[in-house]
Formats: sequence, C-alpha cells, structure tokens
Amino acid sequence: MLETGVRQVRVAMAMVFGRKLNVRAVERLVADALATLEEFGSLGDDVDELADGPFADPDERRDLQNRALQRTVRRLARRSPFYRERLAGLDLDATTTETLTRIPVTRKADLIARPADFLCSTPYLATQTTGTTGRPVQMWLSRYEMELWPALIALSVVLRGDIRPGDRMQINLSSRATAAVQEDVEVCRLVGASCHVVGQVPPEESVEHLLGGNGTRPTLLTGNPSYLARMLTAARRRGYGPDDFGLRSIYAGGEIVSPALVRALRETFGAETVGDNFGMTELLPVGGRTCSRRHLHIDPNMGYTEVLGLDTGEPVAPGQLGELTVTPYYPYRECMPVLRYNTGDVVRTLEGEPDCELAAVPAVSQILGKAGTLLRTAGAVVTPRDVVEALDGTPGMPWPLRHRARVGADGRLHVEVASRTATTAEVTERLLARGIDARVTVLPLDDEDAARRFPLRCDLLEHTFTRSHA
Repeated sequence: MLETGVRQVRVAMAMVFGRKLNVRAVERLVADALATLEEFGSLGDDVDELADGPFADPDERRDLQNRALQRTVRRLARRSPFYRERLAGLDLDATTTETLTRIPVTRKADLIARPADFLCSTPYLATQTTGTTGRPVQMWLSRYEMELWPALIALSVVLRGDIRPGDRMQINLSSRATAAVQEDVEVCRLVGASCHVVGQVPPEESVEHLLGGNGTRPTLLTGNPSYLARMLTAARRRGYGPDDFGLRSIYAGGEIVSPALVRALRETFGAETVGDNFGMTELLPVGGRTCSRRHLHIDPNMGYTEVLGLDTGEPVAPGQLGELTVTPYYPYRECMPVLRYNTGDVVRTLEGEPDCELAAVPAVSQILGKAGTLLRTAGAVVTPRDVVEALDGTPGMPWPLRHRARVGADGRLHVEVASRTATTAEVTERLLARGIDARVTVLPLDDEDAARRFPLRCDLLEHTFTRSHA
C-alpha cells in the first residue's frame, strides 16, 4: 500500500509539473488497482477523484492550464521549425488561456504540407488518419508515446470499471488506424483482458466472431457507427438477438451516432452501454466521452479545448456554434505535437454548468458535424446531426443511413436518401418533426449502389483479411 501511494504521488507530481511520466510507474498503478479489486472487490469511494486527475478541481484548473500551455509552447518554439516561425516575437512565458488566441490555429492542411517541420523528437511509428474526410494525414509517434498512452488509458478504464480482467474485446477498426488499434491491444494486455483484432471485414463475418464459442464470446466491441450499423443489419437478417451475444459495452466513434442507432444496438446485441467517444489521431491521447445527457466531456488533464466562432475564429458565447480546437499538452504529446489544432468539428457550447454524472469534466454538445458540411439555408443553419437524427430510424430506412443533404439555389434544404421502401412523405414528415423544411428525394438503390453514391467509413472493407480469400 505504501509503494502504491508513492507511485500515485510521483505520477501526480509529474502531471502537475509537466515532467515526462515514468511509464512503468503508471503500469504498476494499473496492476495495483487490479490487485485491490481482486482482494477487496472495490477501489474505494475516492476512485472518481483518482480517475479525473489533478485538473479536475475547477479552482486549480486555470493555473494548471496556463502552466501546461506555457510549457508546451516553449518546447514547440525550441524544437518545431513550423512553430518556431509561428511563435516568433511572442512572449511565450505570458501565454495563458486568455492570450492563446494571439496564436493562429493549426489546420490539417498545415500537417499535410509540412509534416517534417512538426517533428519534435525521434519518431518510432508512423500512423495515419483513415482519409474519409479528405487526404489522409500521416502522424509520427515516439516510442514513449506508444507506451505511455495505453498505460494512462488502462489506468482510467480500470478505475472506472469500463474494462475488467477476463473481458474480451473485439476490435472492428480499419487497419489504417494503427495507433488506435495498438492502443486497444495494449490496454487489454495491461488490464488482463484479451482482444481480437478483426478489422473491417464483411460485417457478416464480424457478427460470427461475436457469437464466439467455448467461452470466447466478446464482452466489448469497438468500431465506427456506420460499420456497427452494418453489423446490426447483418445480425438481424440472421435472426440473432441479445441472447446470442455476450456484449456488455459497445464503443463507437469517428462518425455521428444517433439515439435511434444506439437503441437498436442495445436491443440487438444486448449491450448495457453504447459509448459515443471522441478522438482523433492528430490529438491522441486527448479524447472525450459522452454522458447520459448527451454532453461531450473532453479530458482536461491532457489538453486544452477551445470552441471558436465559425466566422470570427474567436471564443464563442454560451449556447453558440463553434469549431472544436484542441492543444495536447507536453509531456503527453511528444513527437509530432500540434498547437491549437482546428479539428473542423462543430459543437455548441453549453449554457450553464453541466448537470450529469460527468459534471466535474468540462463539456460541450456532441459533435454536430464538420464545419464544411453545415447547411446554411435561407431560414436557419442545419447541422448534419440534425439531419441524421431526424432520418435515422425512419420506417423502411436501412442501417447504415445513406444520404446527402445540400442547400439548393432556392435557399432550401435538399435531401437525398437511399431506401427501397421508405416514401418521400414519410421522410419529409420525419424532417418536419425536427423543424427541418426540406425537399426530399428517395432513391430506391440496392446496398451496392447506395454505397457507391453515399460512401461511409464502413465501406473501407479489408477484403484480403476475409475467409474467402484465405
């Protein structure tokens, strides 16, 4: 117990003062927590405080944020050619949450144009984004990062009870997402869980893997929403229901997941929890969780989050739309860090303090869509989430939802959907029920034609991994 206390203090002090963490110490804290669970069956009443870390107290958060930002920009100015130019002439020691707006945001185009100028330490592993929203971005990671991130995540999930020894995780992520897959594998190892990296193979095969056998049924499943929707459809076509699976939790991320899809995943696969997570390769290990009130809570321990006006680039007032902009702190991001990275994701700031089970962690709305896909009609701004949540679950509308929405020359919303059974009247009524006036076109396409016309992340299938090609 004394050794555990010493390790906790050492890790907490490193986080507060911005020193590189001892990865082995973090891993041993994971082992300590698991041993406590095995012996006592509980981690105690103060587990939430341990999980939220030293930035959880609002009274201390601002000072810690300012120090973390100063530490991060000083290192970038020394090591990154890109940021040495961008930060020239600024008083870096005066950087605070209030003065941060003097520094221009970093965009995806900057990473694509000058990747080598972002490197700040010895690269170890290259990973990339999936490229479904444009040209993929290649990101280099250090060996320290690749070992640290899973250890920190493992400690968090053990403290919260999200992953337990003996769990089995099925990973249905694209093999392009190297860092995310490696993280999941390492987290399972540290927690004493097993994992099965299936990839994005034809969804029928993934459903078969979920059925398991000889006590190997997965208890956890992770994938992007459109691929999970394809698995859902495949399971229902075969007449499977919750009794056929052993899932406790499903973790979705990378696309908009609607409440209707969440309900359907629970009903078909029997999962108690369907988590809607936020994460990007460019920002790892900064991530967010969605609470029961549908707020997105982004971890304040590892990075600073801003919401900037769509037209002004300045912090927005409560209740307003803006683009999510994130700065991962050093020492969590070491090799190819970004400063004020504009994700392009649109959220709405909350009015008042959140009233939910994650109220101690700062929050915004769920991701509403990309800034470039906002629909500015003559009457109002319609977000992609508005359209998805109105359409998803419409009788006769298959999963995954395939559609396209645009603003016509008449200033009105035009929505195309792929369905062989839904009617124009039904779809129009669903949209009107959400206050969306649109001209609707229903295209009676089969699955293959619909995928060609309205591609989603689930279409990045890895056919070379499937049984038929073995």
